[in-house]
Amino acid sequence: MNSLFLPLLLMLVVAIPLVMGSRKQKRAAQEQKNLQSSLSEGDRVMTTSGLYGTVADTSDETTIDVEIAPGVVTTWLRQAVREKVQPPVDEIEDDDTDDTVEAVAETPAEDEKAGPQIAPPLEHGKK
Repeated sequence: MNSLFLPLLLMLVVAIPLVMGSRKQKRAAQEQKNLQSSLSEGDRVMTTSGLYGTVADTSDETTIDVEIAPGVVTTWLRQAVREKVQPPVDEIEDDDTDDTVEAVAETPAEDEKAGPQIAPPLEHGKK
């Protein structure tokens, strides 16, 4: 009995992480499948290559059309969609309009109007 305990314990130590890892992979694959099947027109998405766009057409089972710029629509495999993303803040409509608080428009300083600032070059080797 004692001679079987050590090999059995060794197999358990190896098998438990393998089983837990495969369960985690199955769960992630199921979540990805649910995401790809739930895509609808107007959703903001990010592809696996890091491209952001808006879903334009989902009529095909294997591909979707993604608008990456106004008037530029590209076709992608559904599997290329990595995640749904929230729209940028400027696209979110503000339903609560409070008349007591007025937005103050700040005028940019003259430095900001000139364009991006460029750092001076580094001086290597000078003391």
